[in-house]
Amino acid sequence: MMDTTLLLIDGFATALTLQNLLLALLGAFLGTLIGALPGLGPSNGVAILIPISFSLGLAAIPSLILLTSVYYGAMYGGRISSILLNIPGDEPAMMTCLDGYPMTRAGRAGEALALSGLASFVGSFFATCGLVILAPQLVGIALLFGPAEYFVLYTMAFATLGGISAGNQAKSVFAACIGLGLAMVGIDTQTGVERFTFGEVHLFDGIDFLIAIVGLFALSEVFHFIEHHGTPGQVGAGGVKVGRLVPDLATVRRCVPTLGRSTAIGFLAGVLPGAGASLGSFLAYSVEKKLVDPQGRTFGKGDPRGVVAPEAGNNAAAGGALVPMLSLGVPGSGTTAVLLAVLLSLNITPGPMLFAKNPDIVWGLVAALFIANFMLLALNIPMVGMFTRLLMIPTRILMPVVAMIAFVGIYSITNSTYDMLMMVAFGALGWVLRKLSVPLVPVILGILLGNQMEVNLRRALTISDGDWSVLVGSPLAIVLWVIALAGFLAPLLLGAMVRRRMNGMSAGASDAD
Repeated sequence: MMDTTLLLIDGFATALTLQNLLLALLGAFLGTLIGALPGLGPSNGVAILIPISFSLGLAAIPSLILLTSVYYGAMYGGRISSILLNIPGDEPAMMTCLDGYPMTRAGRAGEALALSGLASFVGSFFATCGLVILAPQLVGIALLFGPAEYFVLYTMAFATLGGISAGNQAKSVFAACIGLGLAMVGIDTQTGVERFTFGEVHLFDGIDFLIAIVGLFALSEVFHFIEHHGTPGQVGAGGVKVGRLVPDLATVRRCVPTLGRSTAIGFLAGVLPGAGASLGSFLAYSVEKKLVDPQGRTFGKGDPRGVVAPEAGNNAAAGGALVPMLSLGVPGSGTTAVLLAVLLSLNITPGPMLFAKNPDIVWGLVAALFIANFMLLALNIPMVGMFTRLLMIPTRILMPVVAMIAFVGIYSITNSTYDMLMMVAFGALGWVLRKLSVPLVPVILGILLGNQMEVNLRRALTISDGDWSVLVGSPLAIVLWVIALAGFLAPLLLGAMVRRRMNGMSAGASDAD
């Protein structure tokens, strides 16, 4: 523990520079704005800003500080449109609508925003503390991994990333196969043979996952807007009265136990592979409702605890998802999959050796997360009126800006018109997959982890002289297979029930309004 404390102190020394503080502040502000605008969310926010961080020529630590601050900020910001407009900024903020919007209708929008901002801070802060404690422990376990265990670990990542609330596991598998197929493009690193390049020189080095990410997330959002440009525009929040921002002391006291329980539930949901912030938010709200309002008399009708629970839960889950990403190299959510791509682009390999070889990056990042949390608390309460007015930005103005950032950013990184055309192709692919309700994150995960899966499988079979039983040859591998199987089957067995309950709660709240 003493070593961890000393490393964290060194991390604060790294993070507390003028450049890093300004980047954390910028990331917190942009992230809150992106989270507040309905439809974008943290994954798209980080993907949109990746080209900016790379085109500015930032080093590894400043780039990560900027993008993780955007991640945390977007999780904070999702609550604003949920409370004011009854439109979730992203999926994890859906549960916040249930009691947040009724509070707005009752003239208590300011109190709801202040309490949700405090809940977001508590959830994120203690989740970051959990990251400090738990990640080094997982590193010790990860050192036991051999090639076979790593292959099973990556398989588990694909099996569980859809999460328990996933809509269709067959589509998740299809998306993962697309990603793994794209990962095979290029020259085989072990044999030197070209694979699926069709003689195109630009494909010899494989597909750049940054181009894939920006195309799949950012440009597909633009194409989606172009398709629906004739539909009614974004509803502004100009007519909403925020009211007083400071809740009374009795309300805060009632919410304190809720904060503790929801933070713990959200963090555990984030650490579990594939659970993610959406499930953390849902579980926190459901548990709190059963504990404090089993008869349904106040929840769904503007109970402040119904705002605090999902916000503490989803922000704690966002921090918890960083634990497996940093310690094992396996993303715990869609946004951490995008952050994993950023690390790999910076020639940083997450996993147990990251803590040994690059402690300055790990602990500088953790320290920056603590700093960003306090910045976000300072931004999200006194400046909430400004973010409310920013909700009035029309989508027809926002989407061209997103497209401009994508094209200028990618060209400044690669200086290649071919890569820009490739990005457009990925944007079109993302648009088609979205129309078919196929998730995009498994595609990205396949591109990111496909090569490592292949390399570790080959190594394991070489060591075992072609014996496939090596993949179940250790207790650790068997445990990982069991988790993978449970994670894959859970959405099939429980996913429909979870989705029905989430939709039922939303419908019930809408009827009450």
